[in-house]
Amino acid sequence: MEVGTTDGLPVLGDAEFTALARIMQSDARIHLPIAKKSLVHSRLARRVRENKLDSFQAYVALIERDPEERRRMVTALTTNHTHFFRENHHFEHFRETVLPRLRARAANRPVRIWSAGCSSGEEVHSIAMTLLGDSPSEARWMQGRDVRLLATDISPPVVAAASRGWYSDTTVEPIPAAYRKAWLVPDDGGFRVSDTARRLITARVLNLFEPWPMRQQYDAIFCRNVMIYFDDTAKAELEARLVDLLAPDGFLYIGHSERLIGSAAERMRACGQTIYQPKGAA
Repeated sequence: MEVGTTDGLPVLGDAEFTALARIMQSDARIHLPIAKKSLVHSRLARRVRENKLDSFQAYVALIERDPEERRRMVTALTTNHTHFFRENHHFEHFRETVLPRLRARAANRPVRIWSAGCSSGEEVHSIAMTLLGDSPSEARWMQGRDVRLLATDISPPVVAAASRGWYSDTTVEPIPAAYRKAWLVPDDGGFRVSDTARRLITARVLNLFEPWPMRQQYDAIFCRNVMIYFDDTAKAELEARLVDLLAPDGFLYIGHSERLIGSAAERMRACGQTIYQPKGAA
């Protein structure tokens, strides 16, 4: 068992890596192959130091008895890479195909959209801006309507960032100019998403493999570049649960390198690049 240090950092031995990978699999269903060992070391060495420990062996012992540190460990090992209007063909489809349907039905029933694995909020705010359109006048269709966006992630810090809605000037560059003008407010050296857009969004911490409190169906679910971190068993389970929560004519958006498997693949049909709708939907 390796308990020495390299360049002042504790060494992550194979036994400790295996223990950490086992916890990530059980708590978050995230699969960590041995090829990720250096990434795990770099992200957790700080946690070892901050807990005033001298080895990963001691850190593994800590997280096995300390639920709060265990949660911090899961957060530290969760990847949160995103940007505004990522995989823009999804937003083009949402604007051209889904938005007209939502505008028509909003007069008679609630509209619900879920950004699952929302990271720091760029995705859900991209959805909100697409709903609102290029200007406040375009957004008038939403006045008096029950339109809500749910943003969830397993990491409390990124959920807090999504709720805050503040982004640097470089981060907002991918946002179309008309949306930037209509829905961003200069703030503290960067930009804050306008209150109009942020009021649509509820951001919550949620582990996708624990019980979900939601009971309503969703008109659209974005779960993109999340399932690449799971093994096939976890993917099939999650995809089936997402489909269960989708409205009969709703749309599911997944990442460009992801695919549907298991029962979800049998129940859904492709209607665009990594865009799916239940079979039989109009």
